[in-house]
Amino acid sequence: FAAEGPVFCSGHDLKELSSEEDVKHHSQVFELCAEVMTLIQKIPVPVIAKVNGLATAAGCQLVASCDIAVASEKSQFATPGVNIGLFCSTPAVALGRSLPRKVALEMLFTGEPLSAQEALMHGLVSKVVPEDKLEEETMKISQKICESSKSVLALGKATFYRQITQDLDTAYKMTTKVMVDNLTLRDGQEGIEAFIQKRKPVWSH
Repeated sequence: FAAEGPVFCSGHDLKELSSEEDVKHHSQVFELCAEVMTLIQKIPVPVIAKVNGLATAAGCQLVASCDIAVASEKSQFATPGVNIGLFCSTPAVALGRSLPRKVALEMLFTGEPLSAQEALMHGLVSKVVPEDKLEEETMKISQKICESSKSVLALGKATFYRQITQDLDTAYKMTTKVMVDNLTLRDGQEGIEAFIQKRKPVWSH
């Protein structure tokens, strides 16, 4: 995900959330947003946020929901809903899973933004680069990912999100089985054979 201009994403259009619209409409807005956020983690390919500017409310939620996030040094991240009487409860789902609890709650309770460096320090983004290097760095990560097997990446991504909510024993039991399943994939065997033969793997995709 990327954007043009000084704002990465400012979240919902507040005009859609006024009393001119009914409860059914408001529910549809938030349900659609939640569906998009969960789909990001369900689709089999990695999703990268390329952030150059301000990401607020559902925009901040979007960054937190992506698999990887690269930000320019000028980027900022905030959940300012509390300041207009609409607490960022749905963004809190993604924030609470990406940030330490006390950092997430400070953002949610105050609406104050995190700088790009603070976001990096707390794990909301994976990398911070100068603005003129943002495109290059994002493409570098994308290209590196594209060198891997699509089926292996899909299996790995799905497994990561399954295990992250499990207790340690359950997670190891499940991922042990997945490692065995991974070996049954054509690309699982191709990768091992290529490594042994000291050649580049040819993925099936």
